[in-house]
Amino acid sequence: MVMFTVTRKETSPFEGQKPGTSGLRKKVTLFKQPNYLHNFVQSTFDALSAGKVTGATIVVSGDGRYFSKDAIQVIIKMAAANGVRRIWVGQNGLLSTPAVSAVIRERVGADGSKATGAFILTASHNPGGPHEDFGIKYNMENGGPAPEAITDKIFANTKIIKEYLIAEDLPDVDISVLGVSSFGGPEGPFDVEVFDSTSDYVTLMKTIFDFKSIQKLLACPKFTFCYDALHGVAGIYAKHIFVEELGANESSLINCTPKEDFGGGHPDPNLTYAKELVARMGLGKSGPQGEPPEFGAAADGDADRNMILGKRFFVTPSDSVAIIAANAVQAIPYFTSGLKGVARSMPTSAALDIVAKNLNLKFFEVPTGWKFFGNLMDAGLCSICGEESFGTGSDHIREKDGIWAVLAWLSILAYRNKDKLDGEKLVMVEDIVLQHWATYGRHYYTRYDYENVDAGAAKELMEHLVNLQSSLPDVNKIIREVRPNVSNVVQADEFEYKDPVDDSISKHQGIRYLFEDGSRLVFRLSGTGSEGATIRVYIEQYEKDPMKTGRDSQEALAPLVGVALKLSKMQEFTGRSAPTVIT
Repeated sequence: MVMFTVTRKETSPFEGQKPGTSGLRKKVTLFKQPNYLHNFVQSTFDALSAGKVTGATIVVSGDGRYFSKDAIQVIIKMAAANGVRRIWVGQNGLLSTPAVSAVIRERVGADGSKATGAFILTASHNPGGPHEDFGIKYNMENGGPAPEAITDKIFANTKIIKEYLIAEDLPDVDISVLGVSSFGGPEGPFDVEVFDSTSDYVTLMKTIFDFKSIQKLLACPKFTFCYDALHGVAGIYAKHIFVEELGANESSLINCTPKEDFGGGHPDPNLTYAKELVARMGLGKSGPQGEPPEFGAAADGDADRNMILGKRFFVTPSDSVAIIAANAVQAIPYFTSGLKGVARSMPTSAALDIVAKNLNLKFFEVPTGWKFFGNLMDAGLCSICGEESFGTGSDHIREKDGIWAVLAWLSILAYRNKDKLDGEKLVMVEDIVLQHWATYGRHYYTRYDYENVDAGAAKELMEHLVNLQSSLPDVNKIIREVRPNVSNVVQADEFEYKDPVDDSISKHQGIRYLFEDGSRLVFRLSGTGSEGATIRVYIEQYEKDPMKTGRDSQEALAPLVGVALKLSKMQEFTGRSAPTVIT
């Protein structure tokens, strides 16, 4: 057995190692600075209670982006030095973020060990490569992201760190080969187990969904299917689930080989960046090459986000979570006994609220950040939740889950078509959405993203919007000057959330303008970029007249868009005449 020693290395703090809503995300060039990663990892170990480190089992894996393999070796050596008993690594360092959550919650080692947490190496939907983004976050024993109490402690530690512990003489572990590598150190034995990246997650999915009914749908010649992993980690799960388990043709998978730089693309599943899928589904500017498939979906880099498309039809994430919630009990075996409750992030449209009201379900509106849903789920208050930024999930794990969302939609389609596979026309994605609007009304919704804006200018813009809220008559006067046909603002505030489980309060979670007719404008600074600031503007209008639910979304929302840009003085503060991305 190889023995190792522990070295204490002197270091000094780096500025700005504050974890955002999903950990620390920075450029690779920053992470590659001597001690930069080491400082953050040691600060994390020091923020955890001793029992979560000494003698513990910790998962270390991620989406396979550039610098992941180097980072995994560093974390293994530091974990050994800090007294961790064993490390679990997905083969080739690959585990989707939802799979990490599943592994923490479900996996039992050969010796009966259970994981108490995980380092997840991902910058989610941000680009990868030597000059792009890297990220690291810590998840707790419930499988969910570290709560603010822990991330605040990590940040405080990064500001005062003087040394870190590392087993420099521990050899690198070959993470491409399944098996256990055993070592010995001052605290006793230390193991690194490389395990199959997909099996635990696939086993869990089979307990949630009726794979046989989805298989029948995929076998129907009238049902065509396309899945785009955007060269992220979702590719390995897509092959295992859609092809090997459900019998889909391998040609229905595109960009399903994980790459360190995501093939030079931006692994963000939206209409802007999932270009190949969008074109194939008949939504591109040039039109498709041939007849589009009936169903399409895409994932982001770490497979926690999803985009759902029908033939020439886009499903907004806000509608998607509402539709899944409205159909879950009938279509998904896991929910047969009913939903405990539903929740959405504050910027997400109120489509889910209407479903909750109609089905008499508990409903929660939370700040952006999956950890807020986790608290509700741990308390048994929430079954299904979602956010407008292409994140959907349920209480089977404590992360959003892109493949789960696709399987949920396939389950709904299988249920709606169970008696139609042999003869009649199938019920497809667009039919399901139109039926939903006819029942519950439609929430016209769009999001404008202004990326890499000067941080000072972004802060000034937000301060201006808060100051404006002190006088609603003045706000309504500005609105009448721009768009006399837009209704009055009746409430304006900064969203604040009191967690019903632990009574913690989260302030400054977004600036809201709520209109008399149910419309909303929301302004937020995003915490997921790696440089500059991203201003997100969310624009929503509710329409319950069935004769008016079929309009083009951008056309229906044009008056409110004009109001949002005028109230915020977007161009004056940022110099931007147009957003970077419109969703």
